[in-house]
Amino acid sequence: MAAESVLTGKCALVTGAGRGIGRACALGLAQAGAAVAVAARSRGELEQLAAEIARLGVRALVCPCDVTDREQVERMAEATLAEFGKLDILVNNAGAAKSQAFLNHPDEIWHQMLAVNMTSAYYVTKALAPAMVKQGGGRIINIASTAAHVGARYVAAYTAAKHGVLGLTRALALELVGYGITVNAVCPGYVDTPLTQIAIDNIAKVTGRSPAEARKALETKSPQNRLIAPEEVAAAVVFLARDSSFGINGQAINIDGGAVQT
Repeated sequence: MAAESVLTGKCALVTGAGRGIGRACALGLAQAGAAVAVAARSRGELEQLAAEIARLGVRALVCPCDVTDREQVERMAEATLAEFGKLDILVNNAGAAKSQAFLNHPDEIWHQMLAVNMTSAYYVTKALAPAMVKQGGGRIINIASTAAHVGARYVAAYTAAKHGVLGLTRALALELVGYGITVNAVCPGYVDTPLTQIAIDNIAKVTGRSPAEARKALETKSPQNRLIAPEEVAAAVVFLARDSSFGINGQAINIDGGAVQT
């Protein structure tokens, strides 16, 4: 299937693109006509994704990278700009989630959650925002979470990190607006991805529920009684990347079936 034209001529980078939301975002941007650099630690998954993107008739670049490592991020940014000559759309999607009661909370989980969910967005944006400034515009889209708005038990580190992502989004929206750059966040609820499956398995293990019962417990957190599809998050990302969405800046768009109404 050929790509549509709404983003033809645009170049994008998606982190955490190997699976789940990131993969859907990369495909969604490619289907809209953008060339896409895909980044993650898993080269094999990236190569499969790049092959799918190429079949759409647009360019794809594989960028194996641990986005918690500043030097790897800088090399990824250099490779992307060398290949495309510019960057119009940056999607900071890389993330992870671990649950842990706060009493006796391991410090390594705290540091890991902040590194992969928040500091990675800082590193990647810091490396690529100058190119957007130089070219006179761009779109930065951070994949946060409904955990950027509300707290929950047993996910203090994850919640703190996602609150930080939203804070970074709002600060940069004001700081970069004069350069023609918009910065927004997409805040999904529970999405039907491998990451959520890990949460389902953990709930089943801890509570003794069946996997189906554990999944249902997460589904009922949404007024729509379902998990969000990754493609729904990707659709919001593509919408924010369009030229016609230039007036949207510093916003947090919830994709959660109405669970968090802020």
